[in-house]
Amino acid sequence: MTKQNYFPKDFLWGSASAAYHFEGATDQDGKGPAVYDVVPGTQEKRTEKPEPGNLKHEAVDFYNRYKEDVALFGELGLKSFRTSINWTRIYPTGVEEEPNELGLQFYDNLFDLLLENGIEPIITITHSGEMPLHLADNYNGFANKEVVDYYEKYVRTIVERYQHKVKYWLTFNEVNGTPDMPFFYAGVSQPADTITAEQMHQITYNMFLANARAIKAIKEINSDLMVGCSTIQGPYYPMTAKPEDTLKAFSDNRDRLAYTDVHVFGEYPAYKLKMFKDNGITLDATDEEWAIIKENTVDYLAYSYYLSGVSDSSEDYADEGDVRKAVNVFSDEENPYLEHNEWGWPIDPVGLRIILNMHWDRYDLPQFIIENGHSQIEELEEDENGNLTVLDDYRINTLKSHLQQLNEAIGDGVDVIGYTNWAVMDFVSGTTGTMKKRWGFIYVDRHDDFTGTMERYKKLSFDWYHKVIESNGDHLFE
Repeated sequence: MTKQNYFPKDFLWGSASAAYHFEGATDQDGKGPAVYDVVPGTQEKRTEKPEPGNLKHEAVDFYNRYKEDVALFGELGLKSFRTSINWTRIYPTGVEEEPNELGLQFYDNLFDLLLENGIEPIITITHSGEMPLHLADNYNGFANKEVVDYYEKYVRTIVERYQHKVKYWLTFNEVNGTPDMPFFYAGVSQPADTITAEQMHQITYNMFLANARAIKAIKEINSDLMVGCSTIQGPYYPMTAKPEDTLKAFSDNRDRLAYTDVHVFGEYPAYKLKMFKDNGITLDATDEEWAIIKENTVDYLAYSYYLSGVSDSSEDYADEGDVRKAVNVFSDEENPYLEHNEWGWPIDPVGLRIILNMHWDRYDLPQFIIENGHSQIEELEEDENGNLTVLDDYRINTLKSHLQQLNEAIGDGVDVIGYTNWAVMDFVSGTTGTMKKRWGFIYVDRHDDFTGTMERYKKLSFDWYHKVIESNGDHLFE
């Protein structure tokens, strides 16, 4: 591995969060209930209505503490910060004629403060879990094309408002997680086991249409804005050198890229259309809609990279033409050549270089790593000076190795806009619904039993990442 620094001078070093993970204030200033308000834990297990016991309702109270938190982001030295706009702060049920001004003003204040601190906002229009609950329970979310209309109205409202404050937009978060978690990712409230393969492909199509209509709307408002759509990415490796395993890995990798194919090329890959035909799947799609999808494609690729997968041809998890899908965890097979974290996720820095080059060869578009990080159960401890902190060398090592491989990919010729790791601070984890799975550079004194002062403490990795940013990456090689 070279020690040459390839990071461009304008590289957007950053960090990330999302509204439902850290804002809290779930019913403050006119906000309506969202999907996440009825999902106290993780996955698809919901309550009928928002109930006490959901950590996401208060989260880490960023909504009321954003000024002190952004000051910390500035001290960290961030050049960019990715978060989301909470849809139900703007349209509490999704169907209102006029937006909620208090919600709009909050994001005006937040974006102004970020910009004052030299931090570029990278904004997800709606993160997973943030669809208005009314649209989920009364319209069945993106299973209903009418919801695409409400989504576009919301997009136009926020982009017209913030077009001079936000350059980089993301239409959805990890949209290819939808088949595995249709309620959380797409607001589809019907029981998951009643969704047929054809219905699931229709939901996916409706979200492709929503993505394209959002891009069209954004470009009509301001053609200088940059639009992407977040997916989950990572390479699959064949279990062995057996040709069947290599064929399986090829199929799994191709399917992993299928969403991005539509985002970039504006049409389904031929093998998908053949799969539809072979399985008698017919989409409710018009020529006009196909044209919108074809003509409104992404400006850059944005994705989460946490891990890689292993493809085993002896496993039969085909689902009427689609390989097994999972959110973040790709396969049950363990890669013996990789270390694993305490959640069983493989740590694969080289996989990041592989996926960057794979995308570059296939799409020839700039890329933005918008999630990548390390989570662990952590407690406050004293450093050598008696200050409360977390001595998270493991986080430093994980991020350092991934950023070194990102540097290698840039050296390979890949165009990378920026990197916003997950996450800037501790908050409610999306995969567990708890505080104990901690991701941040900043420790938040908040616990699963709802105790804690909400005080913020800088971890050891805070100072390390500050030095990385300040040196534009040189610190990675010291």
